[in-house]
Parts: sequence; C-alpha cells; structure tokens
Amino acid sequence: MTLSLSLSIPSPAEQIWSVGQLSTAMNRLIDGALQQIWVRGEVVQCKVWSTGHWYFTLRDRKSQVKCCMFRLNASRAGKPPADGTEVFVLAKAGLYEEKGEFQLVVSRMLPTSAIGQKQQELERVKVALQQDGLFDPARKRPVPAYATTIALVTSPDGAALHDVVTVTRKRWPCARILFLPARVQGDGAAPELVRALKLVNRIPGVDLCIVGRGGGAREDLAAFNNEAVCRALAAVQVPTISAVGHEIDISLTDLVADLRAATPSAAAEIAVADRGDAIRLLDDLSIRLASGLTARTRLAAARLGRSADRLHGAVEGILESRRHLTDRLAAQLDALSPLKVLGRGYAVAQDASGRVLKFRGDFVSGEVFDLRVIDGQVRARVE
Repeated sequence: MTLSLSLSIPSPAEQIWSVGQLSTAMNRLIDGALQQIWVRGEVVQCKVWSTGHWYFTLRDRKSQVKCCMFRLNASRAGKPPADGTEVFVLAKAGLYEEKGEFQLVVSRMLPTSAIGQKQQELERVKVALQQDGLFDPARKRPVPAYATTIALVTSPDGAALHDVVTVTRKRWPCARILFLPARVQGDGAAPELVRALKLVNRIPGVDLCIVGRGGGAREDLAAFNNEAVCRALAAVQVPTISAVGHEIDISLTDLVADLRAATPSAAAEIAVADRGDAIRLLDDLSIRLASGLTARTRLAAARLGRSADRLHGAVEGILESRRHLTDRLAAQLDALSPLKVLGRGYAVAQDASGRVLKFRGDFVSGEVFDLRVIDGQVRARVE
C-alpha cells in the first residue's frame, strides 16, 4: 500500500518571520504591556561577572524568573545578596532576544529583612540534624582501603552512574557496583532516595555506599537537603560518601555522610584502590621481603659460622685436656711398669707356668725356670 502525503508550503502572500524577528516582536509586546514594577521573591544563584553586572534568579513557591542588574545599579545596591535572601526588586520585564528568555532588568533592590521560605526550611533541617549529632566528626567512619562491593544510589539517567562505573573499572576492575536507582531531583526524588538508602542495609557484603548526582542548579539539589534523606543516609550501616556534583554549594548530605566528594568521579576514586598503586606496593613489599630474608640469612650464616668456630674451639680444648690427662696417666703407668725396674738391672724369675718366683722356697733344685731381663728371657736352672 502506498501512502501519499500532501505537503504545502507557505504562499508568497503569507508573512514568514525569522526567530530574531519573533523575539524582537515579543520583547516590544512585553515592554509595551508592563512598566517598571516591584516584585518580591527569594534570590538564588547570584553571580557577579567581571563586568560588574549581577545575574541571579528570583523565585517563590510557584515560579522563578531570571534577572539581571547592570553594573551601575548593582554598585548602588552594595553587597550581592546571599542565596535565600528575600528582596524587593524594582524591575522592567523584557525578553533577552538572543536566547528568547523572559527576564527582569532590575534597577533597585531592597532586602525584606526576611529569609526565603525554602531557605527557612533548609535552616530548620540543618539545626535539627546538628542537634541530633549527625554532623559530629566523631561519628565519621573511615572508608575501607580495598572496597570490593559498592552500593551506588543515583539516577539511572544521569552522568553519575557512567562516571562511577568508568572510574571504578579503570582503577579497580575486581570491584562490584550494586546500582540502586532513584530519582535525584523533582517531585518524588526524596522518597525514592530514602527507599534506596534503606535497601543498602538489607544487602549483605556491601563495603561502601555512594549517594549523589552530577552537577546542577541549586534548586536541583533540594532532595539532598531533605531531612528524611539525610536521616536515611545517617542510618546506613556501612561507610558513606556523598557525591553531589556542585562545587559551590555544600548539601546537607555532604555534612551527614562519612566523607564528601566534589563529584561522582571523585567519589569513585576515593572508594576504590588504584590497581597500579597496588601493584607498585606489592613490588615494593616483595623487594623489602627479599632484602629482609637475605639480611636474615646472612645474619644466620654469620651466627652459624661463629657457632662453628666456638664449637671447634671447645672440641679442641676438650681434646687437649684429655690429651694432657692421657699423657699424665701414661707417665704414671710407665713409672709403675716392671720394665722400668728391669731397666735398672733387676730380673724376674718365672716358672714354666709364668708364676713369679719370689721366695727361696719357690726354687726347687734342678728345676728349670725363666729369668726375665730388660730385653728378653734367659733359660736358667736351680743348682
């Protein structure tokens, strides 16, 4: 089946506007409809440019609008307002034609001497958490040096998940990441974060928990200032890292967590060890172990050598003393030997059985006997 589409283009008689023409026309329409008006709201994200101009957002419970205050008027206003300050501004509504954005061009700013409602709530939660000791440095736990299982609580659609996975795989590939998805901004973000953080305690073997998101406007970080989220984070049973990617502002979860990281990537670098560093450490330990064993072996060999020398000396001493004793006993035996007596000219008479004839009665006339002298025997007979 063939489907034919009938396309029509504007006729030459119809007016065709460019985007710039439309923006200019809308700016004129707004400028003609509204004169300078007083507006009350809460200032957030006030930035002072090098030109001296101020750019900020004015908000209330329902809406927000971008504002600019040029250098001359800003210098008259004095010090830039802190986030959360409620003010009156005298402004003229208009359209920033280059971007097509509605804005207020502020000429005067007066503080209302009040704190904005959102800032009031933030201060209340901060005081409550501080009173309960959730910011106490004494309760901070050290992050494990070699975490192997990490629970990650963040949005499935944000860059934080990709950043943490990428850094972890690069630094410590053997680590496991258990992803617990939760919205990180908008309605319903706080309950989902609480639910995910409570789930961490039900998973066995988790070493560390990272909660956070990538960068965003201050309003986008509201969920991480929520009291229920902060208390759920404090109740996590393993060390925690808050990684709300916003360098300027510190969220309340940053104060409650055991450690704060500027970005999710930085949190991953803190959470896991570096494989290269671990290999270098092992190499260094191997060298030190080998060196220690070599030194101990040399020491043992030296001690063994000294022991052998001492043993040899002891044996020599024993043998020498025994040799002296033997020589002394030999001399004594030699002095007592009958041969010594014979050497002095004496002789010993023995009968045929070898019995020594010592008395006259032992000699029988005509009997043959042996006469033992120094160099042998002489056959003799009794007369």
